[in-house]
Amino acid sequence: MPLPADIRAFYTATGPMTDLGPHAAAARGLPSDIAGLCDVIQGDLVHHHWAGAYKVELTPAKAAQQHLRGAAATLDALLASNPAPLGERREPAERAVGVCRHFSVVAAALLRAQGVPARARVGFGAYFEPGKYVDHWVVERWSEPEGRWILTDAQLDALQRQALKLDFDPLDVPRDRFIIAGDAWTQARAGEVDASKFGIFDMWGLWFIAGNVLRDFAALNNVEMLPWDVWGPDLQPNAALSEALTARFDQLAALTLEPDARFAELRALYEGEPSLRVPAELFNAVTQRVERVAELA
Repeated sequence: MPLPADIRAFYTATGPMTDLGPHAAAARGLPSDIAGLCDVIQGDLVHHHWAGAYKVELTPAKAAQQHLRGAAATLDALLASNPAPLGERREPAERAVGVCRHFSVVAAALLRAQGVPARARVGFGAYFEPGKYVDHWVVERWSEPEGRWILTDAQLDALQRQALKLDFDPLDVPRDRFIIAGDAWTQARAGEVDASKFGIFDMWGLWFIAGNVLRDFAALNNVEMLPWDVWGPDLQPNAALSEALTARFDQLAALTLEPDARFAELRALYEGEPSLRVPAELFNAVTQRVERVAELA
């Protein structure tokens, strides 16, 4: 089934975070196959929480790169450390630092630069901790030959695949191994899964799932925020959601589970509802400060 023209155009165009700026031309010269492109990304980025596995000791300045939002800013940081071409693999200590979100946003940006529809997706990985669904991002790319969207985990290189003992291909992640946030919400609301199994660190439960539904909704509108950016509905840790908020997240979850079939509705709600739209100023829950988002200013 072909991808409708308006949806293809939207997820091929650059958004505030996927705009590569001066790196766009170089991106078009990178490998066009997904395995080769992921290899490039894995040679350019290192995950903040996996740095020790690569024998990288992060300085405060390097660790702060995880707060960069735009793909262009992440690649700027990469080239400041080592100005070699983007396709040239770097030693782990020379790579830009990010988290799963950065791998996914950079992957989406590079795919779009090559004309491939792509979008970051927010949800939970079932392959990090046994019995738990851990906060995670992947990229969803359109396959023309197969006529479907494919989930790809651009973060998982050979070291991580071995450490996690994966039993699937991370270039085509099964949808029961990466649970899109809206699906987690819907299943938890129906009592099909235990909401307390979804989250990360010391943050678990339905309120956390709701936050990921909001981030996935924003990402589907081409605004991919940091996992710890806070805006919109008041979601307090471990607090019960009001009836009105629950109904709102029922709506958002349904939209994010059918983003193509309900594309016009998804776009209209984002653009028309200020309480859901990402503002130019928001709260960074890690730095504990209000920050101005240059890409949205």
